[in-house]
Amino acid sequence: MARPQIDYRALFAVTPSPYLVLDPDLVIVEVNEAYLRATGRAREELIGRHLFDVHPDNPADPDADGVQNLQASLQRVVLSKRPDTMAVQKYDIPVSGRPEVFQEKWWSPINTPVLGADGEVRWIIHRVEVMTEFVLTRPLHLLPDDLSGEHRAMEAELFTRAQELQGLNEELREAHDRERRTALALQEAMLRSPDLAGHREIAVRYLPATRSLNVCGDWYDVVDLSDDRFTVAVGDVVGHGLEAAAIMGMLRSALSAAIRASDEPGKAMDVLSGYARTFEGALATTAAKAVIDTRRRHITYTSAGHLPPFLARPDGTVVLLDQATDPPLGIVLTDHAPRPQATVSYTPGDTLVLYTDGLVERRGEDIDAGLHRLADTLSRHTSLSPDHLADTLLTRLGVADGGRDDVALIVVRL
Repeated sequence: MARPQIDYRALFAVTPSPYLVLDPDLVIVEVNEAYLRATGRAREELIGRHLFDVHPDNPADPDADGVQNLQASLQRVVLSKRPDTMAVQKYDIPVSGRPEVFQEKWWSPINTPVLGADGEVRWIIHRVEVMTEFVLTRPLHLLPDDLSGEHRAMEAELFTRAQELQGLNEELREAHDRERRTALALQEAMLRSPDLAGHREIAVRYLPATRSLNVCGDWYDVVDLSDDRFTVAVGDVVGHGLEAAAIMGMLRSALSAAIRASDEPGKAMDVLSGYARTFEGALATTAAKAVIDTRRRHITYTSAGHLPPFLARPDGTVVLLDQATDPPLGIVLTDHAPRPQATVSYTPGDTLVLYTDGLVERRGEDIDAGLHRLADTLSRHTSLSPDHLADTLLTRLGVADGGRDDVALIVVRL
């Protein structure tokens, strides 16, 4: 059965709720018939004009805060890329053809972003429900048994509580922003990698899970061992939040020290595994480490329960480095054998990629599907610079704005 062709422009025009479409600069680009009826305006009065030129505050109302509140909501939508529901607003509007005369109006607005292919906000849908009659239109002279007075008092109370809720929401947003800035400063301090500045051929990305405090247990690291040898690593502590971040900081530092004491990644991972057994929160942590020898042009790598790195050739060939994988950190191995490591040669122009599972793992899907997507993206875009390739991987795998899990990513052009 063929699907019917829908005229979405006609559908939008007759939608019963009032809708306004804005661009990110808050210029009106489209409007439906319900909005024109609600505001008493014609299309030519609105299209192509800035929202607040069309709808300024009522200069006769010293308490008018409609512009301030709506502008704050729209800014939140652009920055967060998420819908924002506002409390009931008193926002008077000028009479059409008489800009000095304002009508008292009450609205219940919701602002919703429309994202483009690049993940940025392309449009904002401003939907309102007209509350003016609900708030104002009631009989002035009441009979003794008329309940309208009680209803009106309830409406006034409802509006007052809505305004109080809006104020509390603002306070919560400010508190969350302060907490988020503190957490980010902590995370940046723990992820500081001084040697990274000397490697223009390396790009790193770090994305905490959405709905988190922007701190997590994933990490990356870059350490110079000598003039012609350096090492890169990624790891993943179980859990999220400050506790996971604290454990991450300890393990990351320990691995950085261990690789400086022992040039072999397998031995360094053994040391880290022993350290992880000393505190419960570090058990089941995964990590992958690779030492790059630029003189001999080879990579020696190891993995403690972590997803294997990829090596991408300029011709589009992608190799999975999965020949040295052992259980996660803190797991006691019965044979006490040293953790394995493997060596693979590379040629100039190859690209090494280390990552955490948030990049490829999706709920309800086998992990191999995510690995295949990553390998396919690498094979198609290996000619990009490390920075552009890192951004492309995040975009193509659908986590450019964060995902359900944390993401740490290292891209090394060899």
